[in-house]
Order: sequence, then C-alpha cells, then structure tokens
Amino acid sequence: MGRVVVTGRGRRWLASGHPWIYADALRETDAEPGDVVEIVGPDGDALGFGLFSAGSKIAVRRVARSGPRPDADFWRACIERCLRARQEAGLLSADHARGATRLVAGDADGVPGLVIDRYADVVVAQSGTQAADRLLPELVERVADALPFDVRCAVNRSDASVRRLERLEPRVEILYGKLPDELLVREGELTYEVDVLAGHKTGHYLDQRDNRARAAELVARLAETRPVRVLDAFSYDGLFGIRAALAGASSVVCLDQSAACGERVLRNAARNGVQDRVRFERANAMGELRALGAAGERFDVVIVDPPAFAKNRRELAGAERGYVELNRRAVELVEEDGWVVSASCSYNVLPETFVEFLKKGAALARRDVYLDQLTGAAPDHPALLTLPESRYLKCAFLRVAPSITLGRS
Repeated sequence: MGRVVVTGRGRRWLASGHPWIYADALRETDAEPGDVVEIVGPDGDALGFGLFSAGSKIAVRRVARSGPRPDADFWRACIERCLRARQEAGLLSADHARGATRLVAGDADGVPGLVIDRYADVVVAQSGTQAADRLLPELVERVADALPFDVRCAVNRSDASVRRLERLEPRVEILYGKLPDELLVREGELTYEVDVLAGHKTGHYLDQRDNRARAAELVARLAETRPVRVLDAFSYDGLFGIRAALAGASSVVCLDQSAACGERVLRNAARNGVQDRVRFERANAMGELRALGAAGERFDVVIVDPPAFAKNRRELAGAERGYVELNRRAVELVEEDGWVVSASCSYNVLPETFVEFLKKGAALARRDVYLDQLTGAAPDHPALLTLPESRYLKCAFLRVAPSITLGRS
C-alpha cells in the first residue's frame, strides 16, 4: 500500500474538508501511479486514504477520512450509495427507463476522476485520472449489476483533454455488448439522439436537463398570450430550442458553429415533429448575436449556453470580458418583457461573480433586467459543499423589463 506525508499546509487544507491535496503540499511520497495511499500528517497523524496521481498538480484525492484501507467492499458501498441517491430522485424508475442519468459524478460522489452516465440502456464511463483508469472496469460492472434494468452495452469514453495532465492516452472503446444503430433518449416530451462515441462529454449535457425543462415552462407561459420567438445560441444538438418548440414557441433559431451539430438539430426537430418551427444556422454564436442586433432582430426568449470561458483562474479576466459581452448582446436582442436564459459552466466563475458579469452586461445594454432565478445542475450532478469545483454550473433566468413611457395628459 502506498503512503504520502503532507505538509502542515496540506493538513490544514484537508481539515477544511476539501478532498484534494496538491503536489506542492506533499512532504514525502512512496506510491505508484493510481495507488490507494495512506495519508499521514507531518506529525505522523492519520488523515485517511486517497488516490494518488503521479505528474498531476492534484497529487492525492481523498476518498476516506478514516477506517480500513478502501477495498472492493468499500467501492461496492460507494456505488450503492450513488445509485440509491438517483433512485430516491426518481431517475431510475420504470418511467425513466428510456431517460439519461449521471450515475456516478466523480469527486463529488467520492469516486475521484470517474464519471458514469446512463443513456437509456447504455452505460458510458469516462476516466480522467490514473486511479480511475484502474477502477473503471470493476465499477462499471458493479453499476451494471446494481441497476434495476438490463444494460445493453457499456462504453469507455475516456478521451477528455484532462487526461494529458495525468499522462494518460485517450481511450474510446466498447467494453461489452453492442451499441444500437440509433441510441434515443427520452427527456420529458423530448426524444433526442446521442452519439456516445463522438459526442461531447459522454454523449450529451445531462447537467442542463432541469434547466431545459424550466426554459420550456417559461416559453409555455409566454405562448398563452403571444407568439414566442426563441434564439438558442451555442445550441449543440438543439435541446433547449427543441424543448421550447414543443412547449409552444412559434419559431426557434439554433446557432452553433458545428455542421455535425446542425445535422443532429434538424434530425431531432423532425423526430419531435417541430421541424417546421426549428431552423439551424451554422455560425460563430458571439458574432451572430452582434449581427442579429445590428439587423434589428428581436426575440422573446434568448438562450446562451456557451462552453467554459475560464478553464483556470488565469483566464478569469478574459472570461469576464466574454461573459459581459455575450450577455450584453443577448439582452439587446430580447423584446421588452422578454427573457434571457444564460448559463456558465466555468467552475472558476463563482455564482456571485457570474451575477456580477450579468449585471455589467445589462448595464451596457441599457435595459432593466431582473434575476428571477439562479439555478445549478440537475440533482444527479451533486454539489459537495467542501468541493466548490463541483458547483460549476450556473443558469440564470433573467426578465427584461418593458420601458415606461408617459403620455401627455
């Protein structure tokens, strides 16, 4: 069994509850890449057990504060705890059998570096650390055995760029079973296709599931009194926009710079019977928002869900410029008494910081904007209080107030 000794600073960091130990907080290391290691304080005090990574800035990720060394029983109990939480949330019920769920959410679920998602009866795992690579086959098998329905196929989709930081090569492979020719998932009224071998993340963005439903409910309320035009920028496969069309939007424009995404948008729109109200435009979303504003276009609901603008703290200044400009343009495009749904998946941008960026964008747009709701990820993406990095997704629902004009008496 490996062993690491932390510095006084490392011990204080662990005492705060954060499970990560950085390489510069290690005094001694006796471990191989991916080992389960005993964590020892500078005075020899036991601080628990963690998973060791050689070469990464995050050298150890704690998985247990005390007790015996984590073994097969430990990981079985961990998987059972993860699935129980999803079961209690109704995400593994018979009604949700054709749905999609994050079954294991990495560090926030106590399984550092490993994500396991379910798309209907296909399980997709993604490893980002040396230890997770070792654990992946065993834990995928435990998940499949514990699910209340049969798994048709299991996929290893470990090709995220973070693997380079761990000195790991990308791996995309079918672990067992056979993928269906067309993998379809249900989300409320929506049916959409998923490419688990080449799509983003493990195939899709499951964290926005509840926010897509909230945006659709908003569109449905507006559609009771007026035609609703929707703009879905950074649309990927168009799920925000297509759910809006299903909720009653009179027209939806989806913007993305990927031609492959555009093809899936149109197929998803046809699959859901809203192809006559959904249009795709291949464009740089930021530039297109400016062009639409200059052309005098207006929408009742504008959705902006960009990729992360700040992947580390050094990029925060540039991220601020990007978020402020993006939300300024979004607010400028909204009709009076319309809405902006604006998201950020940059975990380095804290919720209060994101709201500050939204405020600056509204000020530049010279509109009165109200924050109706600030939400996060769906509940199968848990936010561990002592791991702020797990509270990465922010989604703001913003109401743009109508102007007040006074007539002459």
